[in-house]
Amino acid sequence: MVCNRCITAVTQVFDQIGLHPDHVTLGEVTIPQTDIPPQTIEHLDTSLVALGFERIDDRRARLIESIKNTVIRIVHNPDGIDRKFNWSHLLSEALHYEYNYLSNLFSSVEGITLEHYIIRQKIERVKELLFYDELSLSEIAHTLGYSSVAHLSGQFKKVTGLTPSELKKSRESEAQRKPLDKIA
Repeated sequence: MVCNRCITAVTQVFDQIGLHPDHVTLGEVTIPQTDIPPQTIEHLDTSLVALGFERIDDRRARLIESIKNTVIRIVHNPDGIDRKFNWSHLLSEALHYEYNYLSNLFSSVEGITLEHYIIRQKIERVKELLFYDELSLSEIAHTLGYSSVAHLSGQFKKVTGLTPSELKKSRESEAQRKPLDKIA
């Protein structure tokens, strides 16, 4: 799962190894050290893997991770974001690359289009909101930037095989939910 607890866990691993991070965000750690001994890196990798994380040290892989983290942040923490934004513009601005490059890179590495990844993230958020039963379907549609409840319901059914109402009635949503970092 991608959350603040993950950030805390990663920070603790770095601190325990003696690599005190300057900054830790979802998918990125900045440390002041530049010349790290190979055995320290190996110890770091082992410690991170034990917690279900991995260190990414390749530019393309870091960019893919940045794309995923940006999408997750926007879908799952929408505070202060206009729901009528354009994904291609937002991702290009946030990551400083042309959207076509980001989209092609994402598709070639992940085996799924960036658009489908965004849709799947949104559907996971809908499942979460339905499970906690705090918002109506209309409010969920508005919160996630859908043009209508019908659009949300159609996309939801296409991805899950159920309508939001059917899922809500069945209460099997917890078993059907996926960890955010496992959506592909």
